[in-house]
Amino acid sequence: MLHNYLKIAYRSIIRNKAFSVINILGLAVGIASSLLLILWVQDEWQKGKHYDQLGDLYRIMENEIADGRIVTDYDTPGILAKELKVQLPEVAYAASISGHEDHIFSVGDKVTRQPGYYVGSDWFNIYRIPLLAGTRESALTEPGSVAISRKLAAIYFHSPDAALGKMIRMDDKKDLRITAVFEDLPSNALEHYEFLRNWEDYLKMIPWFTAWEAGGPGTRLRLQPNADPAKVNAKLKSFLKGRSKDINATFNIELFLQPESEVYLYSNFSNGQRNGGRISYVRIFIIVAIFLLVIAAINFMNLSTARAMKRAKEVGVRKVVGARRLSLIWQFMHEAILMTILAGIIAILLVWACLPLFNIVSDKHLALPFTNGIFWLLLLVILIATAALSGSYPAIFLSSMQPLRVLKGWLKAAPEAQLFRRVLVVFQFVLSILMIIGTIVVYQQLKYIQSRNLGFNKENLIIIPGEGNLRKHFDTFKKELLQQPGIANISYMQSNPLENGNTTDGVKWRGMDPNLAIQFSNATIGYDFVRTMKLTLLSGREFSPDFGTDTAAYLINEETAKRLGYADPIGQPLTFGQRPGTIIGLLKNYNFNSLHEPIRPIILRLAGGWGAESVLVRVQPGQTKQALASIETICKQMNPMFPFTYSFLDKDYEAVYKSEAIVGRLVSLFTGLSVFIACLGLFGLAAFTAEQRTKEIGIRKVLGASVVGIVTLLSRDFLKLVLVAIIIASPLAWYAMAKWLENFSYRVSISWMVFVLAGIAALTIAALTISFQSVKAALMNPVNSLKGD
Repeated sequence: MLHNYLKIAYRSIIRNKAFSVINILGLAVGIASSLLLILWVQDEWQKGKHYDQLGDLYRIMENEIADGRIVTDYDTPGILAKELKVQLPEVAYAASISGHEDHIFSVGDKVTRQPGYYVGSDWFNIYRIPLLAGTRESALTEPGSVAISRKLAAIYFHSPDAALGKMIRMDDKKDLRITAVFEDLPSNALEHYEFLRNWEDYLKMIPWFTAWEAGGPGTRLRLQPNADPAKVNAKLKSFLKGRSKDINATFNIELFLQPESEVYLYSNFSNGQRNGGRISYVRIFIIVAIFLLVIAAINFMNLSTARAMKRAKEVGVRKVVGARRLSLIWQFMHEAILMTILAGIIAILLVWACLPLFNIVSDKHLALPFTNGIFWLLLLVILIATAALSGSYPAIFLSSMQPLRVLKGWLKAAPEAQLFRRVLVVFQFVLSILMIIGTIVVYQQLKYIQSRNLGFNKENLIIIPGEGNLRKHFDTFKKELLQQPGIANISYMQSNPLENGNTTDGVKWRGMDPNLAIQFSNATIGYDFVRTMKLTLLSGREFSPDFGTDTAAYLINEETAKRLGYADPIGQPLTFGQRPGTIIGLLKNYNFNSLHEPIRPIILRLAGGWGAESVLVRVQPGQTKQALASIETICKQMNPMFPFTYSFLDKDYEAVYKSEAIVGRLVSLFTGLSVFIACLGLFGLAAFTAEQRTKEIGIRKVLGASVVGIVTLLSRDFLKLVLVAIIIASPLAWYAMAKWLENFSYRVSISWMVFVLAGIAALTIAALTISFQSVKAALMNPVNSLKGD
């Protein structure tokens, strides 16, 4: 029986080649699109989950409660890890970690720049990264020690064993002993580093991190296997009370655990509570993958029922000779299964062919997991579900035909069946219009981000690491560079202008409410910073070497002046930490953080020699190539042991919103695919209706109806369906995109023109799709239309 079903299914597919190609192609595109999204979702889901006993790994986070707000971040005291290990028996291992740093390493004439961190000695016991040389207990315990990756060991010493115990020079000023070699980190690691240095060395360089009041480093834990995270959280909540002098009635810091497994997907916090993150995109694309499969299955239903008249007599004859309805249902289901299997094979080939392009669009390194049994099981589930969904309605519909009516040529679809098909098409276009509107809004927001006036000019600004002699002899470097053509201004800052995360509440001013605690962002800068960044100075002046008192002076922005309560802040006293000084300049507000956040109050101080971590070079428009050549020449002269590296601030700015840009590209891609698949469904319904009304069209032509009139007659009902879809989709799309835009403090408003454009696009695409079948039917010779079957 099975062999017979498959033979009939095969013959039906071969006999109706055009119909079969369209049907299989629609299913194949839907399945391929879903598989691509599933691979993307799987990669996102596995990010940072490669560690053994992941459930015991946690990061410490802080809720800073002050100024009427709760701010959540990873900054903790640099001595927290050591204290937690002593005070909490539930903590098996604890380690501090610095911010990401790039350093120059050299052995002989081999010199490279590598990323890494300073971490506590428990690091390898927390994360249990495989060690190729050395032991976990001794890897990072000695001052002056460093652990390097397999990659670095191969570069400098050819093998891990050869590297162990050898010396490697860092930044041409410090020789470090290699005490461990660890395995290269996998591509799905959250942090990519090639070296790890001893934490005590870090505290010697930045001794203020030994104070409970100084936040900045991160803290990582591995709990005991049977520890209760809820009980640990209860102890952490008030752990800093009595330790940090900053905590008072108006300012508090509450610590809590964040599971390592949630760090990547649940990175957003609002008012102290977890508020999504990349998990939102994962959920969206899971839904999109399901929708694409459903749309493809709907196409199969519509195209199959559009062929009903061609199969009607076959069904009638089979019923007359004794075929039961159940056997007919199984026959048509086997056709659906065979078509789905063929579509699945084509989908795999499509995914394999499209993956390189998809990886470029999504900035991933995905590959088909041919050896992964779970992947094939998932594909099998998708194919079974697709076959069941797409084949069930056509099988039931075709098997329900009455043989007497069929053989006498009285076939006419029931009103309920027509309504069901129309509902399916409306549903398809609701999804497609939702995605079209979403694509337009995402594009507008990204364009707004790229073109928004940030309060400084990010164009033609080059960032150079302030290292080696550039840091020691910055004035000499600046003097020589300003003599070169194409160089406009030079300054420096302690960090990249877009990465200023330093905050403090240690600020005092005249008239200050002693019960008020405000968190101020702060940064150290060099001379000519305002001119180099092209900030707007509203009043006062910037730092100048002509004023020796500027070492105790401050620049503030409008938001800071507002918080201080100074209508005219110039000349007003301000104490930062233990350093009393005077406000000499008021800057117009500028965005030094992500547009996801509101503008914060900031205080700028004049840096000492230690502050030149990022050298800022403003070049003349159109002279970037010439200026870069000059910068490289002087950098190599002054820093021969440091490879010349640089970045453009505008590119760094784009990188901040890389996730949104990628999601925007993916949404655009799958919107196009959903529209394509939905149009196949509309094509199927148009074909079905045209076949149903063949004789009516013939009679109308005999009576003098024009081609335009007939096309209008056939198209009108379908365009009404699209119009209904627009009406349903518009409020849903507005709500969804309004929620997405809430992630940005600075965002576009959703204009009514967005819905008009999406509606016009949907109607135009639908009209073009319908017109093919409508014109074909209208041009048919009425003699052929009126012939008996």
